[in-house]
Amino acid sequence: MDSQQTTSLLTGLAAMVVLSRLLGVLARRLGQPAVVGEVLAGIALGPTLFDGAVCDALFPAGIRPLLAALAAVGVAVFMFTVGLEWDPALIRGSGSLAVTVSLSSILLPFGLGSLLALHLVDDYGTGNRTAFLLFMGIAMSITAFPVLARILTDRAMHRTPLGVVALACASIDDVLAWTLLAAVVAVSGSADAEQWRLLLALPFLAAMLYGVRPLLRRFAARAGALRLTPGALAGVLAGLLLSGAATEWLGLHYIFGAFLFGLVLPREGAERLRAEAADRIGHLNGQLLLPVFFLVAGLGVDLSHLGVSGLGALGLILLTAIGGKFTGAFLAARLSGMPPRPSAALATLMNTRGLTELIVLNVGLQLGFLTQDLYSLMVVMAVVTTAMAGPLLTALLGRPGTPAPHAEPAPPPPGARTDPASTTTV
Repeated sequence: MDSQQTTSLLTGLAAMVVLSRLLGVLARRLGQPAVVGEVLAGIALGPTLFDGAVCDALFPAGIRPLLAALAAVGVAVFMFTVGLEWDPALIRGSGSLAVTVSLSSILLPFGLGSLLALHLVDDYGTGNRTAFLLFMGIAMSITAFPVLARILTDRAMHRTPLGVVALACASIDDVLAWTLLAAVVAVSGSADAEQWRLLLALPFLAAMLYGVRPLLRRFAARAGALRLTPGALAGVLAGLLLSGAATEWLGLHYIFGAFLFGLVLPREGAERLRAEAADRIGHLNGQLLLPVFFLVAGLGVDLSHLGVSGLGALGLILLTAIGGKFTGAFLAARLSGMPPRPSAALATLMNTRGLTELIVLNVGLQLGFLTQDLYSLMVVMAVVTTAMAGPLLTALLGRPGTPAPHAEPAPPPPGARTDPASTTTV
């Protein structure tokens, strides 16, 4: 990398960090999750505006592979923090309601998304028709646990019965969605790995859950209250990167390995280490590396040539994504005995997609499941479904701080954190 490329890289990164921060703060002041403004910052610096003039000036072609590399590290660290904060106690404490709502809000949009893909395949399909159909179903089924948790915390709903159920539903959705995506990546053969390596995926999962996790648990019990010392920080970073590298080598995607390493870190005896890791690593990642990911995601979005057919496809995508998720969650909640208004609020929360959707879409773009045009439309869907959550919740439950239906304070499930979004800003 020569001096000119270095200058361009550092200048472009500075512009992205500042713009992402400014639009994120503006989004929060408008009652939106910060991720809405951060995604719009990435799109604003991409080819959509000014015919790509800003994009070409700040980010010449020579530095874009470097940006993609930094974005990959940012996504890996983010997925690690998602795994770190995933708490099975939320599921155990919510009963069958969360499982029922989660399954319904996954299966219905998955089926509708696959049907929509049949309609779009002629104009937007890729070489692997089956993978395209399955991926579109998954993309319609996503709920972003971190964004949902942040919305609940900002509205002081995270300890209400509705908030606890919503968090449990989103956590189940997360695991189901990543599992489905891993299966599609594996069976499609799109990853750059020899197919025999996929046979090692289940042994690797078993080794992490029944080998690495018990070892780490015993180490934590022997060492006492662990803290995030420089040595521990190096170990955590090395572990999440190596776990990501392992799943990438196996023919899956590095996001699964990073997420899995967050899951296997012990809870007992390592509470302080987990909290400090999520806070320190997540904070730096959110301020520097994730804005790079938003930029890379925005570079792939080009809406400057969106015609009538594109607008029609976007309308169908929004109708399928919103309608499928809302209907699936709402009907399941009502059949489980939840009153209409809280059921609608729960369905609205399940429609938040945020950064999780962007990560899934980027996986699809990298592996050839999505064309560039369809990717652009799906990013718009991710922004719209995330941005609509706040206004709809206000219409259903009132402004933050006002009593909401079935919002009496409730203790969290045993072992659950009292603020599940305390360290996640997206």
